[in-house]
Amino acid sequence: MFSTSDYSPRVQEVLALDGSGERLMPLASGTCSSPEAFKLLKGANPCQLFPGSRAPGAAFAGLYLYFSCLDESHTISQGIESAEGSFWHGIMHRQEPDAGNAAYWFRRVGKHPVFPALRDAAEGLEYPAGSAWDPFAFIDACDAARKEPGTDRELLLRKVQLVEWQLLFDYCGRPRT
Repeated sequence: MFSTSDYSPRVQEVLALDGSGERLMPLASGTCSSPEAFKLLKGANPCQLFPGSRAPGAAFAGLYLYFSCLDESHTISQGIESAEGSFWHGIMHRQEPDAGNAAYWFRRVGKHPVFPALRDAAEGLEYPAGSAWDPFAFIDACDAARKEPGTDRELLLRKVQLVEWQLLFDYCGRPRT
């Protein structure tokens, strides 16, 4: 279960500007959802926002992505040479939308530690995830759903995308115990 209380007061403050980590992001790029959050993030230091975390830079890329600030998320994620950087990079390109580029970055991710929990959560939402999470099938599903905005299918995929964001954000940004 996602909780902003696991993060620094500054991260809590920023997330509270649009849904407190519960915002259903669009499947295709939109405009930055909070100019105020954008301004707060512009001068922020990832290590100060996410003290003691596994991957503060990756969490920072995810924070920009949460607000649909794709250019900033892209700039950060493409400079992170890890599975987490590739994961955020893949999500960003999926939302752009650029399915081929998203697939390239997900191939670089490999089997990520959040995939089992993501598969379970997606199944709980009634997304047919199969026996293992398949990011490539999810790219295809998002591509198809974008052509039918406002449908139950699009809403379901936005909910799965939110869980994906929450799990990866927690993995990258939650302080290690």
